[in-house]
Amino acid sequence: MRATSMVVAFSSLLIAASAAAGPNDKPGDKKAPGSTTSPTAKPTSPAGAPATGAPARTPAPEPSPDVASVKPEDMPTPVRMRRLEQKTQALKERAWQLKARVQMLKEQMLGGGAGAQAVVAHANEMGASFRLVKLIYSLDGTQVFSRTDDTAENLYKTKGFDVFAGPISPGNHTLSSVATYRGHGYGVFEYLAKYTFTARGNQAFLAGEGKIAKVDCRGFEKGGPTTPLEKRASIECTVTQVQPEKPAETTAPKPGAAPASAPTTAPTTTPSGAPAPPPATPPAAPSAPAAGGTPRPGK
Repeated sequence: MRATSMVVAFSSLLIAASAAAGPNDKPGDKKAPGSTTSPTAKPTSPAGAPATGAPARTPAPEPSPDVASVKPEDMPTPVRMRRLEQKTQALKERAWQLKARVQMLKEQMLGGGAGAQAVVAHANEMGASFRLVKLIYSLDGTQVFSRTDDTAENLYKTKGFDVFAGPISPGNHTLSSVATYRGHGYGVFEYLAKYTFTARGNQAFLAGEGKIAKVDCRGFEKGGPTTPLEKRASIECTVTQVQPEKPAETTAPKPGAAPASAPTTAPTTTPSGAPAPPPATPPAAPSAPAAGGTPRPGK
């Protein structure tokens, strides 16, 4: 009997507790004292911030603006200064190229009896241990000759090169040359093919008015057998002034004077096979009439 009364009392306590908790409360839920929110309400977050527990979204990267479409006044000052500096440098290089071109055209126009002329030649006198692979000549900073042979099979066979021949402006000029050689050897000296040697030459010369400045350069090995290979390649030039040959002068005939070789009488033409006419003789002057007589016609 006591057990039955205890079960009834415990059941009454559970019913009272469930009624006090409310219909939505669960036995495992706990409610903070003084809280007016239901336990099923989700926590709120500040405006614009993701809710707690939700994965955060990474903002998409903004596309970089096109530099060409940006106006110069909208660019930062260092960027504008850098662009102006690059444009100025490009204009300077262009002006220098045009100046060199005008100078070359001017020198080409100074031919004949005015101005000066230059003739530049190169002779290859290197030994068998060196093979020419590149040769460059510049006159007053302007390249006038260039030959390249990366295989080192043909260029070294040429013993002479006509570098430049033409009119130049009178005055001082500078000729610079660069020759590149590749080593060559047989047997134990095959390792020389892995090395390159460079020879440089500079020659100043004076182009006289109405004269030809002849510059003869040659690439040769200086020193002796004890000289290291890297110091043997060398270029030297010699300058000579040559007077150009003047054409034969012809004297122009004076106005109104007949040429010396011109015939005094007009030539006569006769048909072929016909006898030539006798030479014309001047008519005889009539004799003066005798006194008291009349002139008679000559028979």
